[in-house]
Amino acid sequence: MHRKLIRTFLIPFFLFFDSNSPLFSQNQDEIKLINTTKEKENLISYSDINKIILNNNQELKSLNEIVLSSKFNLNSKLSKRNPTLDFNVNGLPQYQTNKTYNSNSGNTETSELSVNPSLVLKIDLIDPLRGNEIKIAKLNYEIAQNNYKIKKRDLIQEARSRFHDLQKSYQDVLNKEITLDLSVQSLKDAESKLETGIGTKFEVLEANAQLTRDRQFLNEKKIQQKINKLALKEILNIKEDFNIEKKQALTGYWTYDLKTNLKNGLQSNLSLKNTSLQEKIKQNQANNFLNANKPKIFISNTFSSSFTNGDSFTSIIDSNEYKSSYTNTIGLNFSWNIFDGGQNKNSSKSQKASAKGENFSYFNIKNILKTDINKAHLNLKLNHSKIISTLDEISSTKESLRLSRLRYEVGISTLKDVLLKQKELSDARSKNIDAIYKYNLNLDQLERLTFLKINKNCTDQSINESNDQPYSICDI
Repeated sequence: MHRKLIRTFLIPFFLFFDSNSPLFSQNQDEIKLINTTKEKENLISYSDINKIILNNNQELKSLNEIVLSSKFNLNSKLSKRNPTLDFNVNGLPQYQTNKTYNSNSGNTETSELSVNPSLVLKIDLIDPLRGNEIKIAKLNYEIAQNNYKIKKRDLIQEARSRFHDLQKSYQDVLNKEITLDLSVQSLKDAESKLETGIGTKFEVLEANAQLTRDRQFLNEKKIQQKINKLALKEILNIKEDFNIEKKQALTGYWTYDLKTNLKNGLQSNLSLKNTSLQEKIKQNQANNFLNANKPKIFISNTFSSSFTNGDSFTSIIDSNEYKSSYTNTIGLNFSWNIFDGGQNKNSSKSQKASAKGENFSYFNIKNILKTDINKAHLNLKLNHSKIISTLDEISSTKESLRLSRLRYEVGISTLKDVLLKQKELSDARSKNIDAIYKYNLNLDQLERLTFLKINKNCTDQSINESNDQPYSICDI
């Protein structure tokens, strides 16, 4: 009775953990489904990078505060056009006591409580410094905005580059796993031949050495994959774990010629614009130093009043005595710093020299930009052709490896030939992975340099190879 009861209780338990039981298989499927769902929930795609950078990156948030600071500074300078109103009170209140002794007349004393408020309204009619200060503030605000945009585009490009690094790492690991499987098969073939007496111990040792090397290569690629994932996680400022699409693919196509790249890149480059703005700032600062020696004209209106309670300089104090008065003064005022010893003149010359320096920097940046665009354009073409050629190479080396293995099985070839073809296939795959990786980097670089958009559709004939090619870039 007890045995039957125990059997009834334990059979479902063992069925659950039995790998051959339907219950275990169903449970494993559920676990796989849960893991797949979790991966999809934390999946970051290439198109998500822009949004994540804008929301999470701390450096961008810091630059955004600088933009706000420049905006407030501009508003402050614009406020100089408005009249100012000052309210002053001498004593709130003030109490004055005094006693005077005089031998020829009676003694006097003072006991007085007073309040003396005043309002001063000031309107600048001519202020030589105001106009240039507003211009400088506007230029600084524009520079701050451009710096934010520059950093945003740089961070997005860097994040995309790290995304490609991680995606490449997944493909490198997969390539080494395939190569490791081939090495395992080669070792089994060598050991099988040795057992049947048609192989040699040397071939087994050679196959085992290759297997060891491939395991080490795979381990290195896995470590690099983890490092690349940490780098991407750092720039995106993500706390939780995440996944990306592991399959490598082209992010788009470049359909613009070199002339269009250069024209748009030079017209839209924000660093060039900032250099021009810096030159204008220094010119305005130079003018401001000279304007400091020009006259300033303003209108002022001063309304002052006085309220007192008590007596002053009398022989008998009347504490109930009350007096009040007011005065209103309107005046046109003029101030002129005629000579400062040449200080402002020399400061102006200094700023003009700095402005010329910014002009030279402009042309230097322009030359560097032209070179970078040319290099990126040429490298894109180079990696374009590499993608096509490496696909052809992979196809050829696959067939060569297959034939070498068949020749080895029938005793025509040696295991060394098989291992050599196996390495050639791994190298061909690596070159293809690297070509796609660099092609995507070149696309991001050209988009960053030229401000043109990557084309998502492979329809333009200018990006396709000639018809005699076995593969097309559009098929990648």
